[in-house]
Amino acid sequence: MSGTTGQNQEMIIKTEYSDIMQKSYIDYAMSVIVARALPDVRDGLKPVQRRTLYDMHELGIRHDRPYRKCARIVGDTMGKYHPHGDSSIYDALVVMSQDFKKGLPLVDGHGNFGSIEGDGAAAMRYTEARLQKVSEEALLADLDKNVVDFVPNFDETEKEPGVLPARIPHLLINGAEGIAVGMSTSIPPHNLGETIDAMAAYMKRPDMTVEELLEIMPGPDFPTGGVVTNKDELVQIYKTGSGKIKIRGKVEVEKVKGGKEQIVITEIPYPMIGANIGKFLNDIGTLVETKKTTDIVDITNQSSKEGIRIVLELKKGADTQQLIHLLYKKTRLEDTFGVNMLAVADGRPETLSLKQIFDHVIDFQFELNTRKYKTLLNRELDKKEIQEGLIKACDVIDLIIEILRGSRDVKTAKSCLMSGQTEGIRFKSEASRKQAEKLRFTERQATAILEMRLYRLIGLEIEALMKEHEATMKNIARYSEILNNYDQMADVIITELEQFKKSYAVLRKTVIENAEEIVLVEKKLEEMPVVFLMDRFGYCRTVDVPTYERNKEAADTESRCVIQCLNTDRICLFTDTGKMHTIKVPDLPYGKFRDKAFPVDNYSNYDSSTEQAVFLCSMEELLKRELLLVTKYGMAKRVNGAEYDVRTKTSAATKLNEEDQVIFAGLTDEGCQTVLQSQEGYFLRFRTDEIPEKKKAAIGVRAMKLGLKDSLEAVYLIRDGEEKTILYKENELSLLKLKVAGRDQKGTKIRV
Repeated sequence: MSGTTGQNQEMIIKTEYSDIMQKSYIDYAMSVIVARALPDVRDGLKPVQRRTLYDMHELGIRHDRPYRKCARIVGDTMGKYHPHGDSSIYDALVVMSQDFKKGLPLVDGHGNFGSIEGDGAAAMRYTEARLQKVSEEALLADLDKNVVDFVPNFDETEKEPGVLPARIPHLLINGAEGIAVGMSTSIPPHNLGETIDAMAAYMKRPDMTVEELLEIMPGPDFPTGGVVTNKDELVQIYKTGSGKIKIRGKVEVEKVKGGKEQIVITEIPYPMIGANIGKFLNDIGTLVETKKTTDIVDITNQSSKEGIRIVLELKKGADTQQLIHLLYKKTRLEDTFGVNMLAVADGRPETLSLKQIFDHVIDFQFELNTRKYKTLLNRELDKKEIQEGLIKACDVIDLIIEILRGSRDVKTAKSCLMSGQTEGIRFKSEASRKQAEKLRFTERQATAILEMRLYRLIGLEIEALMKEHEATMKNIARYSEILNNYDQMADVIITELEQFKKSYAVLRKTVIENAEEIVLVEKKLEEMPVVFLMDRFGYCRTVDVPTYERNKEAADTESRCVIQCLNTDRICLFTDTGKMHTIKVPDLPYGKFRDKAFPVDNYSNYDSSTEQAVFLCSMEELLKRELLLVTKYGMAKRVNGAEYDVRTKTSAATKLNEEDQVIFAGLTDEGCQTVLQSQEGYFLRFRTDEIPEKKKAAIGVRAMKLGLKDSLEAVYLIRDGEEKTILYKENELSLLKLKVAGRDQKGTKIRV
């Protein structure tokens, strides 16, 4: 629909709102994927990294010049190239300087740039940085030779390179991590020397298999070292571009005084860097506190700038090998690195195999070198033209001087040099005029002659010019040969790669092998009776029976729940939401009566913030009995305890109506009676066996008729021969004095 008002014409396009949302979201997603989160396969850099390095290059912050404040670098990058906030730029700058994250740091940081243990870098106003030499030589060289396309920046006031002219396979060497929209990348770092050797071999033999390439570069080389334990699976990972690398920390056993030993962790898995080191130490502490091991006496973190050193002091006679296996199995000392080699290739995200990455990088190297040597060839051809003009001019220098002295202006002299026009020029003789008419210098040559200084006429200078021309001709021949011969260009690329390897290669840090799966042979517990204690705050522990007997009065007074069970048993915890959580008794802290207890939440899926514990019992006891469940709105059922014999940590205990909740759960006996108490003061007493036995997935039957706004407040079980008295409105009430009625009645109103 369109309308016209005066000179203004507007167009209203009707479209589906969902179509607009879909298109906008796809545009946003692609922007995040291509222009922010994923690296380019050619230079291995995300846009923020590329822009930061280019800005430092433009500011002249080279490796051999003074450091500059990071705030200056970040501000300049944000203002010119990357308008996405200073924190993202500074974070990228910091990571590029951290040698524990990057095998080949690209930035030389000066100041506090964080630590392997997760300490953050100091604010950008305090830290300084400059480019590493390798960044200048391997990523930023030749930008003046038209090797890459420059594109407008966000406001079209500056130009920036669309990709840096990386001369090494940087994506593989430093790896990459990033989260985009609907996809993420995780590429492990590799050893520079091995990666260059593999790429050079692949260029010489493009039919090489992944297996053959992995003989040259066996796999990832993490800056933190460690041991990759699934060597045989790497072939499939590098063929498909995705998979899981299993990696362990490096452990040494040292002997100390008194015949004792200590375990020293000198290398950690790459995923552990940062806050996970602290979590690892906490996990070891938990193993000690929960009595999973009693061999560790002390834990000290002696790590420094020189490297990782975490020392576990052991008691005399400790089973060192068993303890090492326990650490691998129960902590992050053995971890996995998820590989997903996703990168931007030909403008779109693609999961790449090892050979595909090499293909893209090699194609890029040929493109770079083709553009570089074309630029150099054109420069040499321009030099050749000027040199030939100057050499020719030296042979007829007297004539040229005569032309210059006889010309009215520069235009006349230049015209004579280029096309032999002699009008308006005074010559000493007619012979000179005829000789001048034969001159045919090019425009460049004529300009060079007119700008030539007289000292160039000195004999030695003329000789130097001849040598320079000879060198230019050699360069032209060499550049032409490189451009016209694939093998010659391949040799140039391989030679450059070998020079980088010679300058920057380091020894491999990560060991790659096929290690056996850790089998943790846990010591079989000697079965014994224990007492489970849980206080009113939900903190629990276990003690042996004699300890409980000695402290019975205090234990019964302070504990919300006391359960006698076996140390191999499980505790069942029923909640108001109709769930049953199981807790393994061996997992609970065991010791003296006043030893530290821990929240029950730590040992199960129970969440005290969202659900309330209604009843706890041992699994062994539950399997022998029946469980009575009663809900707030009067639904009840009996369930055979054997139905709850499950191995999962959490399972459904009962089905509930909407907004209903369990208020009571308890084990019943033969001849048992149930008393229900409502909020409005109604009491109903009946035989428990009137409540039918149901499956745990059933809702149950109505146990008591309740008023419109009434609900159950309490449930009591009276066992055969038991006298039960409760406190109701500050008065004692004997439940046995209530008349016995039947299930599903209104009950008796108690007035006090």
